[in-house]
Amino acid sequence: MSLYDQLVAYCPFNEQEEKDKQVFLTALEHDANCFHRSAQAHFTCSAWVVDEARTSTVMVFHNIYNSWSWIGGHADGCQDLQVVALRELVEETGITHARIISWNNGTNAESSNLRANEATSINEFTSPIFSIELLTVDGHEKRGEYVSSHLHLNVTYLVEASMTEPLRVKPDENSGVKWVPLNEVLANSNEPWIRDRIYAKLLAKLQTK
Repeated sequence: MSLYDQLVAYCPFNEQEEKDKQVFLTALEHDANCFHRSAQAHFTCSAWVVDEARTSTVMVFHNIYNSWSWIGGHADGCQDLQVVALRELVEETGITHARIISWNNGTNAESSNLRANEATSINEFTSPIFSIELLTVDGHEKRGEYVSSHLHLNVTYLVEASMTEPLRVKPDENSGVKWVPLNEVLANSNEPWIRDRIYAKLLAKLQTK
């Protein structure tokens, strides 16, 4: 199932997702470069990582935003964002044994067998999207170069991992990695908008399972 088909089938959780979904579909229909950073609005993805008991999530201390945040990154030409999400999880946290959880628009379905260290070709393990969000990114310095303000068309996947797996930082992007109890997530974020609009939404969605 293509990303376009996943989005068409996706049932928005709230008004934010309902409006953002149309922006995402328009980008896919009209901008051939939307999977590349050269586009003003381009696709990214996030992994909302939870333990099997759904009591904690993995957060990294992001060097640019100076805050504990979720895991994610740019598509950089890859149209299979599930592959990207698991690749970013490995790079940013060191977690290699994780799998995407099927959500099915609100129903927490059985986990797929897709693991982070098998993130190559996974069309046979397509999982429904967990969340979507259009994110604004202010201009900033990255690796000594200025990056202009732009938009992230962000797709989030729910990922399950073990709390016993060793964690490590990715020094050029983050300076800390830790498991955070779900009831402490909001207190760990220094980004008011994403904390109140996005993290609060993700936590609320987990309560609907």
